[in-house]
Amino acid sequence: MSEPHNHHSLIDALGAELVPVRRLPPPWRRAAGWLLVVAAIAAVLFAHYGSGGMLQRWAGAPDLAWAGLGAVLTAITAAWTAFALGVPGRSARWAWLPLAPALLWVGASGLGCLRDWIAPGTIVAGPHQPIGCLQFIIAFSVPLSALMIWLLRRACPLRPVLAAVMIGLASAAASASLLEICHEFDAAASDLLTHALAVVLVIGINAAMGGRLLRAR
Repeated sequence: MSEPHNHHSLIDALGAELVPVRRLPPPWRRAAGWLLVVAAIAAVLFAHYGSGGMLQRWAGAPDLAWAGLGAVLTAITAAWTAFALGVPGRSARWAWLPLAPALLWVGASGLGCLRDWIAPGTIVAGPHQPIGCLQFIIAFSVPLSALMIWLLRRACPLRPVLAAVMIGLASAAASASLLEICHEFDAAASDLLTHALAVVLVIGINAAMGGRLLRAR
Protein backbone atom coordinates (compact mmCIF):
# COMPACT_ATOMS: atom_id res chain seq x y z
CA MET A 1 0.00 0.00 0.00
CA SER A 2 2.97 2.28 0.46
CA GLU A 3 4.29 1.91 -3.12
CA PRO A 4 2.05 4.60 -4.74
CA HIS A 5 3.05 6.99 -1.97
CA ASN A 6 6.75 6.26 -2.63
CA HIS A 7 6.27 6.83 -6.34
CA HIS A 8 4.60 10.18 -5.75
CA SER A 9 7.35 11.19 -3.35
CA LEU A 10 10.00 10.30 -5.91
CA ILE A 11 8.21 12.28 -8.63
CA ASP A 12 7.86 15.27 -6.31
CA ALA A 13 11.56 15.08 -5.37
CA LEU A 14 12.68 14.92 -8.99
CA GLY A 15 10.35 17.73 -9.99
CA ALA A 16 11.68 19.97 -7.26
CA GLU A 17 15.18 19.81 -8.82
CA LEU A 18 14.05 20.80 -12.31
CA VAL A 19 15.31 24.15 -13.58
CA PRO A 20 13.18 26.07 -16.12
CA VAL A 21 14.79 26.18 -19.57
CA ARG A 22 14.73 29.48 -21.37
CA ARG A 23 13.36 29.03 -24.87
CA LEU A 24 15.77 29.92 -27.66
CA PRO A 25 14.79 32.74 -30.02
CA PRO A 26 13.78 31.63 -33.54
CA PRO A 27 16.59 31.12 -36.09
CA TRP A 28 15.85 34.33 -37.99
CA ARG A 29 16.22 36.41 -34.84
CA ARG A 30 19.52 34.83 -33.83
CA ALA A 31 20.81 35.17 -37.40
CA ALA A 32 19.75 38.83 -37.39
CA GLY A 33 21.70 39.39 -34.16
CA TRP A 34 24.83 37.90 -35.70
CA LEU A 35 24.36 39.93 -38.88
CA LEU A 36 24.02 43.09 -36.79
CA VAL A 37 27.57 42.45 -35.53
CA VAL A 38 28.73 42.14 -39.15
CA ALA A 39 26.89 45.36 -40.01
CA ALA A 40 28.58 47.14 -37.10
CA ILE A 41 32.00 46.07 -38.40
CA ALA A 42 31.01 47.27 -41.87
CA ALA A 43 29.98 50.64 -40.43
CA VAL A 44 33.43 51.03 -38.83
CA LEU A 45 35.13 50.15 -42.13
CA PHE A 46 32.92 52.59 -44.05
CA ALA A 47 33.74 55.31 -41.53
CA HIS A 48 37.45 54.71 -42.15
CA TYR A 49 37.55 54.01 -45.89
CA GLY A 50 34.34 55.62 -47.11
CA SER A 51 32.05 54.15 -49.75
CA GLY A 52 33.31 56.17 -52.74
CA GLY A 53 36.04 53.76 -53.75
CA MET A 54 33.77 50.72 -53.59
CA LEU A 55 30.99 52.40 -55.57
CA GLN A 56 33.50 53.59 -58.16
CA ARG A 57 34.80 50.05 -58.63
CA TRP A 58 31.28 48.67 -58.89
CA ALA A 59 30.20 51.32 -61.41
CA GLY A 60 33.21 50.60 -63.64
CA ALA A 61 33.01 46.81 -63.30
CA PRO A 62 29.48 45.54 -62.52
CA ASP A 63 30.76 41.99 -62.05
CA LEU A 64 32.41 43.17 -58.82
CA ALA A 65 29.04 44.46 -57.62
CA TRP A 66 27.32 41.16 -58.44
CA ALA A 67 30.07 39.24 -56.66
CA GLY A 68 29.67 41.47 -53.61
CA LEU A 69 25.90 40.97 -53.64
CA GLY A 70 26.38 37.21 -53.91
CA ALA A 71 28.74 37.24 -50.92
CA VAL A 72 26.26 39.23 -48.81
CA LEU A 73 23.36 36.91 -49.71
CA THR A 74 25.53 33.87 -49.04
CA ALA A 75 26.37 35.19 -45.57
CA ILE A 76 22.69 35.84 -44.80
CA THR A 77 21.36 32.50 -46.03
CA ALA A 78 24.20 30.44 -44.55
CA ALA A 79 23.80 32.15 -41.16
CA TRP A 80 20.06 31.45 -41.10
CA THR A 81 20.67 27.85 -42.17
CA ALA A 82 23.23 27.30 -39.40
CA PHE A 83 20.75 28.43 -36.76
CA ALA A 84 17.87 26.55 -38.41
CA LEU A 85 19.84 23.29 -38.26
CA GLY A 86 19.93 23.73 -34.50
CA VAL A 87 16.14 23.31 -34.33
CA PRO A 88 15.02 19.65 -33.90
CA GLY A 89 13.07 18.38 -36.86
CA ARG A 90 14.51 20.76 -39.42
CA SER A 91 15.50 18.97 -42.61
CA ALA A 92 19.14 18.85 -43.71
CA ARG A 93 17.92 19.99 -47.14
CA TRP A 94 17.95 23.57 -45.81
CA ALA A 95 21.73 23.38 -46.32
CA TRP A 96 21.06 23.85 -50.04
CA LEU A 97 19.64 27.32 -49.39
CA PRO A 98 22.99 29.19 -49.74
CA LEU A 99 23.82 27.40 -52.99
CA ALA A 100 22.26 29.93 -55.40
CA PRO A 101 23.86 33.04 -53.85
CA ALA A 102 27.17 31.18 -53.52
CA LEU A 103 27.06 30.38 -57.24
CA LEU A 104 26.38 34.06 -57.95
CA TRP A 105 29.33 35.02 -55.75
CA VAL A 106 31.73 32.54 -57.36
CA GLY A 107 30.41 33.00 -60.90
CA ALA A 108 30.58 36.80 -60.87
CA SER A 109 34.06 36.66 -59.35
CA GLY A 110 35.17 34.31 -62.11
CA LEU A 111 33.67 36.50 -64.84
CA GLY A 112 35.82 39.37 -63.58
CA CYS A 113 38.91 37.45 -64.68
CA LEU A 114 37.66 37.51 -68.30
CA ARG A 115 37.46 41.31 -68.55
CA ASP A 116 39.97 43.08 -70.77
CA TRP A 117 39.88 46.28 -68.68
CA ILE A 118 40.86 47.04 -65.12
CA ALA A 119 38.18 48.20 -62.70
CA PRO A 120 38.62 51.87 -61.74
CA GLY A 121 40.48 52.51 -58.51
CA THR A 122 42.14 49.08 -58.51
CA ILE A 123 45.41 47.50 -59.52
CA VAL A 124 46.24 44.02 -60.75
CA ALA A 125 47.46 41.98 -57.82
CA GLY A 126 50.99 40.62 -57.98
CA PRO A 127 51.98 37.13 -56.85
CA HIS A 128 52.46 38.16 -53.20
CA GLN A 129 49.97 41.01 -52.75
CA PRO A 130 46.79 38.87 -52.32
CA ILE A 131 48.24 37.49 -49.08
CA GLY A 132 46.73 40.54 -47.38
CA CYS A 133 43.29 39.49 -48.62
CA LEU A 134 43.85 35.99 -47.23
CA GLN A 135 44.82 37.42 -43.86
CA PHE A 136 41.84 39.80 -43.86
CA ILE A 137 39.26 37.09 -44.55
CA ILE A 138 40.73 34.69 -41.98
CA ALA A 139 41.19 37.43 -39.35
CA PHE A 140 37.53 38.46 -39.53
CA SER A 141 36.20 34.92 -39.99
CA VAL A 142 37.71 33.64 -36.74
CA PRO A 143 35.78 35.92 -34.34
CA LEU A 144 32.61 35.74 -36.45
CA SER A 145 32.77 31.93 -36.40
CA ALA A 146 33.48 31.88 -32.67
CA LEU A 147 30.48 34.12 -32.01
CA MET A 148 28.13 31.91 -34.02
CA ILE A 149 29.44 28.73 -32.40
CA TRP A 150 28.83 30.30 -28.99
CA LEU A 151 25.29 31.26 -30.01
CA LEU A 152 24.62 27.74 -31.32
CA ARG A 153 26.07 25.70 -28.46
CA ARG A 154 22.89 25.98 -26.38
CA ALA A 155 20.91 24.57 -29.29
CA CYS A 156 23.06 21.39 -29.65
CA PRO A 157 22.42 20.77 -33.38
CA LEU A 158 21.70 17.19 -34.36
CA ARG A 159 24.01 17.63 -37.38
CA PRO A 160 26.96 19.47 -35.80
CA VAL A 161 29.39 19.11 -38.72
CA LEU A 162 26.87 20.36 -41.29
CA ALA A 163 25.97 23.29 -39.01
CA ALA A 164 29.69 24.03 -38.61
CA VAL A 165 30.13 24.06 -42.39
CA MET A 166 27.32 26.61 -42.63
CA ILE A 167 29.03 28.67 -39.90
CA GLY A 168 32.26 28.64 -41.89
CA LEU A 169 30.50 29.58 -45.12
CA ALA A 170 28.59 32.42 -43.45
CA SER A 171 31.70 33.79 -41.74
CA ALA A 172 33.86 33.57 -44.86
CA ALA A 173 31.18 35.19 -47.03
CA ALA A 174 30.66 37.97 -44.48
CA SER A 175 34.41 38.59 -44.31
CA ALA A 176 34.64 38.70 -48.12
CA SER A 177 31.77 41.21 -48.12
CA LEU A 178 33.63 43.38 -45.62
CA LEU A 179 36.75 43.13 -47.78
CA GLU A 180 34.83 44.74 -50.65
CA ILE A 181 34.79 48.01 -48.71
CA CYS A 182 38.56 48.36 -48.84
CA HIS A 183 39.61 45.95 -51.60
CA GLU A 184 42.18 47.55 -53.90
CA PHE A 185 42.76 44.69 -56.34
CA ASP A 186 40.85 43.81 -59.48
CA ALA A 187 39.41 40.32 -59.95
CA ALA A 188 42.61 38.76 -61.27
CA ALA A 189 43.09 35.00 -61.20
CA SER A 190 45.65 35.16 -58.37
CA ASP A 191 43.34 37.29 -56.22
CA LEU A 192 40.37 35.01 -56.89
CA LEU A 193 42.40 31.91 -55.99
CA THR A 194 43.50 33.55 -52.75
CA HIS A 195 39.89 34.32 -51.83
CA ALA A 196 38.88 30.75 -52.65
CA LEU A 197 41.73 29.40 -50.50
CA ALA A 198 40.65 31.59 -47.58
CA VAL A 199 37.03 30.42 -47.85
CA VAL A 200 38.04 26.75 -48.03
CA LEU A 201 40.35 27.15 -45.02
CA VAL A 202 37.63 28.84 -42.94
CA ILE A 203 35.03 26.20 -43.82
CA GLY A 204 37.49 23.36 -43.21
CA ILE A 205 38.59 24.66 -39.81
CA ASN A 206 34.98 25.18 -38.76
CA ALA A 207 34.01 21.68 -39.90
CA ALA A 208 36.88 20.19 -37.87
CA MET A 209 36.71 22.33 -34.74
CA GLY A 210 33.15 23.67 -34.81
CA GLY A 211 31.70 20.22 -35.31
CA ARG A 212 33.33 19.04 -32.07
CA LEU A 213 32.25 22.11 -30.14
CA LEU A 214 28.63 21.81 -31.30
CA ARG A 215 28.19 18.16 -30.37
CA ALA A 216 25.83 17.49 -27.50
CA ARG A 217 27.65 17.49 -24.18
